Amino acid sequence: MRRRQRPAARPDRRDSRRRTTQHNRKGDVTMIPSRRNVLKAGAGALALAAVPANIIMGADMEKKKIPIGLQVYSVRNEAAKDLPGVLKQIAEMGYQGVEFAGYYGRKAAELKKMLDDNGLKCCGTHTGYNTVVGDALKATIEFNQTIGNKYLIVPGMGKEQLGTKEAILKTAAVFAGIAEKLKPLGMYVGYHAHGGDFRKIDGETVWDIFFSNTPKEVVMQMDVGNCLGGGGDPYATLRKFPGRSLTIHIKEHGGRPGAPVGEGTVRWNEIFEICETTGGTEWYIVEHESDPKTPMDSVRKCLENLRKMGK
Repeated sequence: MRRRQRPAARPDRRDSRRRTTQHNRKGDVTMIPSRRNVLKAGAGALALAAVPANIIMGADMEKKKIPIGLQVYSVRNEAAKDLPGVLKQIAEMGYQGVEFAGYYGRKAAELKKMLDDNGLKCCGTHTGYNTVVGDALKATIEFNQTIGNKYLIVPGMGKEQLGTKEAILKTAAVFAGIAEKLKPLGMYVGYHAHGGDFRKIDGETVWDIFFSNTPKEVVMQMDVGNCLGGGGDPYATLRKFPGRSLTIHIKEHGGRPGAPVGEGTVRWNEIFEICETTGGTEWYIVEHESDPKTPMDSVRKCLENLRKMGK
């Protein structure tokens, strides 16, 4: 008689879950995915796909290194006398770019050559409101394209543009229209902060009203020192408008009169943390205008202090 074969032993499910590795031909350990692990991995991949790439990358990568430029207004008297010499000194200090506030009678091609000769980039221009509206915009675009600049920053506006909430909303609409025209060219229009922009109208600051009613393509050029001087909160403001601070003015506040960057009361580490994570910042721009006797020494000291802070 044939003996009846015993049925094969059923595998221990717990044991199979524990067996998640095997050795391949080279002797290296290879993971064997279980059904549960596959499902978990699939769910994780779906969740990861929903997270913006810049956030995923930021979790494992170092914060981006943001170049440092100088607002030439900081050394305006020297620049008026010898612009080529001043740009040479700025480059030798270690600045990587400059932002103009006036062109000292130079043509665009001349400025471009000076920048190229010194390995500098143009990280912005401060240009009047009247140069970015109407027919004037075309010439402004052409000039700035020649010098390699994509940031057209309006440095200040009057009561006609910002005096009332109604005026602010009208001006915001104008800026939105300019931004739409510049977008195909890879250029931006923006507005620079002054202390008066942080006064309140119906419980809101002029700054908040303006930027809450403009598209993200309108650059919010925070000036840290000016904001604090006007009673504003640059830390909260930068957080409120993520991705809008493509360029930012690094200006000190507090401390001794004329204190260079890093020697006042600004919490710079907090500013840099915001700029390098959610601010969208592409340029740090030093502006120091409180020490007319030794401006070149002052802007050199500002950069030295920034380097000590790891910038």
